[in-house]
Amino acid sequence: MTSPLITPAELAALDGVTVLDVRWRLGGPPGIDFYREGHIEGAVYCDLDTDLAAPPGQHAQGEQGGQGAQSGQGGNGGRHPLPDAAAFQRAMRRLGVSDGRPVVVYDDAAATVAARAWWALRYFGHHNVRVLDGGLPAWIQAGLPTTKETPHPTEGDFTARPGGMPALTADEAAALAKRGVLLDARAAERYRGEVEPIDPVAGHVPSAVSAPTTENVGQDGRFLAPEALRARFAELGVREGAETGAYCGSGVTAAHEVLALEVAGLPASLYVGSWSDWVSDPTRPVSTGA
Repeated sequence: MTSPLITPAELAALDGVTVLDVRWRLGGPPGIDFYREGHIEGAVYCDLDTDLAAPPGQHAQGEQGGQGAQSGQGGNGGRHPLPDAAAFQRAMRRLGVSDGRPVVVYDDAAATVAARAWWALRYFGHHNVRVLDGGLPAWIQAGLPTTKETPHPTEGDFTARPGGMPALTADEAAALAKRGVLLDARAAERYRGEVEPIDPVAGHVPSAVSAPTTENVGQDGRFLAPEALRARFAELGVREGAETGAYCGSGVTAAHEVLALEVAGLPASLYVGSWSDWVSDPTRPVSTGA
């Protein structure tokens, strides 16, 4: 299996690659400000809120199985819903993404944001996408240069084809939690319902398992080795053949969980709407505690 990760040295040696800078901060300042201060040469800024998500919305009432996910809508509301195929295609073409050209994505937050770009591109049918392991800090630590010059990429020819990665609706996430393993990628105290700094209701999806995404990486911001990740997920009940899904607050760090599972050789589905979608429907049950 080809690793979904790439090292700074490997990226520096590549020609003919589209590089996306996906830095973002919850509550700001805008990621574009960090990009303008310095980025990898040739990298184009990709905005989480406008390029990788539709406008925030309420839970999609009356969803039917996985049809919403397969159509590219995700069947989800929440703070970062999946954009429709046409909107995503326009955004990626504007950024220079083409079907036959490799893409590398990075951030400065241990890939917790860049993973959303990796997952979205894979979901919409791009087969050659990798994440810079360790992100911009690893690039700089390797002694590689940055620039403030903004590139002007030629428009790409990427065609969005939904369904390249498994996505879950709220109903499907609830069912999977009972028959398989549904991982909650948020901090453990948010899972337990002790605090909730963002969404209006605290707690977790019933039967979900706490699996903070911060434990997928080491202190250097790089992913743990595949065998270490397999051991971590095995302790959480995830093994080969076990149906697995992941969610977080709004489908961003949960993509990091899916990425870590792929590094470990374990496939998983993403509940894109995640907790912010779940609690927008007051009829959904909520669990608290460990």
